[in-house]
Amino acid sequence: MINETRTTQGTTQGTTLPPLEAGLPEAPRAIISLEGVNKYYGDFHALKNIDLKVREGEVVAILGPSGSGKSTLIRCINHLEAYSAGDIYVDGTRVQPGPELIEVRKGVGMVFQSFNLFPNMTVLENVTLGPIRVRGMSPGDAQARAKELLEKVGIAEQMYKYPSALSGGQQQRVGIARALANEPRVLLFDEPTSALDPEMVGEVLDVIKTLAGTGVTMLLVTHEMGFARHVADRVIFMEAGQIVEEGAPEQIFSAPQEDRTRAFFQSVLAH
Repeated sequence: MINETRTTQGTTQGTTLPPLEAGLPEAPRAIISLEGVNKYYGDFHALKNIDLKVREGEVVAILGPSGSGKSTLIRCINHLEAYSAGDIYVDGTRVQPGPELIEVRKGVGMVFQSFNLFPNMTVLENVTLGPIRVRGMSPGDAQARAKELLEKVGIAEQMYKYPSALSGGQQQRVGIARALANEPRVLLFDEPTSALDPEMVGEVLDVIKTLAGTGVTMLLVTHEMGFARHVADRVIFMEAGQIVEEGAPEQIFSAPQEDRTRAFFQSVLAH
């Protein structure tokens, strides 16, 4: 049973959702659904029978030790990694090779830990490329959209520079703007601060925190415990390819139910 989180009008309740009573407003629907998902790399069982539903507008932080399957899980959601068994649905469409995958990816933005910007393109060109190619937007409209997003992430003054002229934090903010350019309903973050110097982490987390208040659905793989605790609606702890525990941030951080979760937080928070 997934411990889902209901978010309404900026208020988060980390409890299992009860059946809706007559007359009550309908709970946000699941925009992402994983059912019995498994992933193998040869003989290595990377994901083990993952069941997960993410509600529309929910912010979910995925925590766990290195090698626990966190990044593999979110990369399977937009089929950057092919899963071996089970089903994944995004906005009602099954994630699988074929024409429908293009439509799925139009609605899913991804921010990588290694930035993945095109080095031979300016910041502005990096952000306009997706809307032109994926959304069929005119160059003029795409450029206007890109400038608006670069302003939003606080880096508009760098729009005519190349990635090599930017700091790591600046490059990651460009990566976030690029992910937003196609107007996705879901944003996936794969350890977006892990490649940054410590002094640059805050500027990127501030941008993500602002996005978390806009209603976009977000799954965030992170080692930033304070950020997960204060920004996420729900925290998931993974180990050895399994979801060990999940719940509201305060419950997971203050009173974890599983021994493996407690051991992880004791180890991490002691440093």
